Amino acid sequence: MINVNAILKKYYVENDKALQILTAHSQSVRDYALAILDKHTEYNFVDRDFVSEAAMLHDIGIFLCHAPEIFCFGTHQYIEHGYLGAEILRAENLPRHALVCERHTGAGISLESIIKNRLPLPHRDMQPVSIEEKLICYADKFFTKSNPNTMLRADIVRKKLRSFGETEVAKFNAMHELFS
Repeated sequence: MINVNAILKKYYVENDKALQILTAHSQSVRDYALAILDKHTEYNFVDRDFVSEAAMLHDIGIFLCHAPEIFCFGTHQYIEHGYLGAEILRAENLPRHALVCERHTGAGISLESIIKNRLPLPHRDMQPVSIEEKLICYADKFFTKSNPNTMLRADIVRKKLRSFGETEVAKFNAMHELFS
């Protein structure tokens, strides 16, 4: 197992408001992902330690983004936090964790969508592939950083994703079929 707290402390100031928000959100995502695994015994092959670690680190890149409402004062757009976090985790020699970072934003972002919408992202597919990536992406959709202890209903998640198109809702629905 890796020391998640040591990694977070390398990039965040201890007791910093952004770290508190990140930690609370990530704990909710982690706990829900693990509860899903408890409910779905058919996923007994999934590495629970990896899911726990990756869930705690999936948003590590937020401090690099400009999101003052969550005390992040970086220069990047918020949509970039996934690939930026992935770069951090690759530098930490955590390539599997990095893929979770990169592939959790929205319901996953396709290369086609990146190009079509001129998103400020590297030109590569960023959709979850592994069961662990899908699980954390799915669990993440139910918790906001502004209210990390309150779980959103699936219909609210769909409504939020619908603003990005029906394809995003369809991707969420496919994950919902796997995990609900």
